[in-house]
This record gives sequence, C-alpha cells and structure tokens, in this order.
Amino acid sequence: MCVPGCQEFITRKLSRRGFFKGVGGLGATAAAATVFQASAVPARAATFTAAVDLTHVLAPDFPTFPGIPAIEIKPKYVIDKDGYNLNIWTLEEHVGTHMDAPLHFSKADSGAQSVAEIPVGSLVVPLCVIDVKAKAAADPNYMVTADDIAAFEAANGAIPAGACVAMNSGWSSKVGTPGFRNADAAGAMSFPGFSKAATDALSAKNVVGIAVDTLSLDPGNSKDFAVHYSWLPSGHWGLECVANLDDVPATGSTLVVGAPKVKDGTGGPSRLIALV
Repeated sequence: MCVPGCQEFITRKLSRRGFFKGVGGLGATAAAATVFQASAVPARAATFTAAVDLTHVLAPDFPTFPGIPAIEIKPKYVIDKDGYNLNIWTLEEHVGTHMDAPLHFSKADSGAQSVAEIPVGSLVVPLCVIDVKAKAAADPNYMVTADDIAAFEAANGAIPAGACVAMNSGWSSKVGTPGFRNADAAGAMSFPGFSKAATDALSAKNVVGIAVDTLSLDPGNSKDFAVHYSWLPSGHWGLECVANLDDVPATGSTLVVGAPKVKDGTGGPSRLIALV
C-alpha cells in the first residue's frame, strides 16, 4: 500500500556542465573537465511505501570539519511578546547534512554551477548505497574503490545513469561523539571517503552525485582533496553528513535532494528524503 502521494510523477533530467580552469591549492593541479549536456528522461511513475529521512538535525553543537561551531540560532521575535516566533540563523554553507555544489571547488569565473543553478531534475534521482561498514571498521580512513563499485554492480546490477551513489560506512552513528571527527591530539582526523579512482569510474557511468555519511567526500586523512578537486568542478554534486543509510536498500529507492536555491551559493544544508 502506498502512502499519500506515492503516484506522483517524477521527471528526471540529467544536466551538468563542468569546467576546471586552473584550480590550485592543497596540492591540486588543473584537470580536464567532463562536460555533461542536458538530456531529457521520460517521466515515470514512482511508487513508494516509505519516506526515509536521511538528514541529521542541525544544531550549534553539530560536528564540523574545522571543529568549531558553524551555525548560530538566535530568537528575534517570540510569541509571548511579538505574537509569533522567528529566529535569526547565522551559518556557514557547509554544515550539517549538506550539499557541495560544483562551484564549491571551482573558480568563480569557471562557469561551474552554483547550488541555485543545479537543475531540479538532477535532484530527484535513483539512489545506490554501497555498504563498506566492515572495511571502515578495520580502516578508519578507508576509501571506496573502483573494485567496490564493480562488486556492487556484480551483486545488484548496473548503476543507472543519473544516479546518486552513497557510501555507507556506519559513521553516521558516531554523530554527537568525538568519534565522528575522530581527531588525534594534533587535530588530524580519520574517517572514510571516496577514492578518486572510484569517482572517476562513477563519472564514466554518468552518475550525477555522490554521498557520504562522514564530514567529507575525501577521507579524513586526505591532504590533496583529490575527489573534491575532480568530482565537483566536472559538474557533479556531493552530499556530506548523510544520515540513516542503513534504512534504505542498496538499490531501488529514489533520492529527493532539497537543496537551497541561493544565488551564487557553493552549497548549503539540505533535507534529504529517500522514497523506498
């Protein structure tokens, strides 16, 4: 039995453009961009029996990459005095469960998409979840590999074009503990992420986005941020700090990305919903 709205029609369009012009810093070098042309995909009926929230609650104590608070919430109006409630939020774009847009690691004049420019058809996509919990437990800086992708497809079938591929490392359960950042005495962090070889393989399959249940698309010990500097400028998006990936199947669900539509935004907190 479907919940209300399960017969909604979802149109998926793949539209990405990428440019990588002289991106420097963090040891990265310029790389050729992968340019994606818009392609219409016929509408299909999407049925589902559950909607799974893949979003963490965002509060000032939510862990961040630099280890300092990235959101402040202050009441401006309160109902007892003003007749209604309204808060002021002061936040960095990349906090909590959030999107990295192509512009996040691209020069401003590169033509890379801001978060507001990502076509809505590229935000309602098939979701594939690669489970690497056992490997991440053995190696906290584990990177999803091209072999992991091949093994996933051998077990589950081909990853569809236009999909989002998520890494489920089990790290989501560590939110609210020091283990999420997993920093040593010198501040060096350890947590899983994707390898560039894996994202190169996904790019060749025309995957539109990747997702991680950690603080970064790259592993915690990365020094060159190779995935950020290749995946994003080539016209893809990424999601970080994703929750509840254990509650969705490896394949068969549809991800709805409620990304903010802010002019020139490099990303932002997002509500992620999986229709299962």
